[in-house]
Amino acid sequence: MIDYSNIFVKEGLTYEAYRNLINERLAAGKTTGADESEAMLHYTKMNVHRMGRVDKSIELNEEFLSILKELKNDYRLLVISEGWCGDAAQIVPVFNMIAKAAPENFDLRFVLRDQQPDLIDAHLTNGGRSIPVLLILNGQGEVMFKWGPRPALVKPLLADWNKESDDIMVTAEKLHGWYAKDKTRSTQLELMELFKTLN
Repeated sequence: MIDYSNIFVKEGLTYEAYRNLINERLAAGKTTGADESEAMLHYTKMNVHRMGRVDKSIELNEEFLSILKELKNDYRLLVISEGWCGDAAQIVPVFNMIAKAAPENFDLRFVLRDQQPDLIDAHLTNGGRSIPVLLILNGQGEVMFKWGPRPALVKPLLADWNKESDDIMVTAEKLHGWYAKDKTRSTQLELMELFKTLN
């Protein structure tokens, strides 16, 4: 039995602490997670830039903001992530903006996937440890919803890109190009539908 509240309180990092940890690891020539290969370091460096760009440019849409303002209950947002994950870099700033938009309703914390095997294994996506995963917890520490690891719209696109090329870097370039053009709109729309069901 997973004690979500305990993980949230004792091991969860604020968004700022999560970002600082990634930067500190990079400064030491390392990344988060067990694989500290040159490839993972490269991905992490790219992701720091991506998160910074999204942080500066993101704006929650008006409908989403009005939904958040109408919330009456308090929730904990627990995110499973890693610094090397490209999808996470494009998405976790959205979670931060949600928490900032309604600080009286949301407390946001991050945990690293590879340090929480039982947690991620309880929330697999098609049998895989895909991230990021957002868990919305109620006041009793129960999981109300899970979202992740990416907008559903991307799944068929990824399948097509993987058919076109077996080079992971080519697919990653197309994926990040899609995220850049989408400007978090698809992520926001999916999350908005989820947050509508709260209260």
